[in-house]
Amino acid sequence: MSRLTLQQANTIVEVALKKAREMKVKPLAVAVIDEAGHVKSLQREDGASMLRNDVAVGKALAAVGMGVASRTLLERAKGNPQFFGALSSTRFIPQTGAVVIKDKDGNVLGAAGGSGGTGDEDEAVCIAGI
Repeated sequence: MSRLTLQQANTIVEVALKKAREMKVKPLAVAVIDEAGHVKSLQREDGASMLRNDVAVGKALAAVGMGVASRTLLERAKGNPQFFGALSSTRFIPQTGAVVIKDKDGNVLGAAGGSGGTGDEDEAVCIAGI
């Protein structure tokens, strides 16, 4: 199985932030984590609020931990609030704005999460980055 490299993670963040500026999204943070949940790259734009890093990482952790986009997890959480509430103590944030990074064989390499815009905007910039 291939691994997510630092260069790839940095490129994802760079392209995602560029896309955010093109979309005129509020200042945000973008995090890329590997398959084990370790941060590979994280940047917070000037003017982004202080919690943006934590939220971006939490969304990415949720996505990589469950192997699906955080949008899917938000929907699942509606039907199982006690389970997803219990996961909140693990920095797991099931909120739209993170997408899974997979290799050509479908193996999960990590996830990218954004925070600062709407969930849809955060998700769109992460998709652009990937």
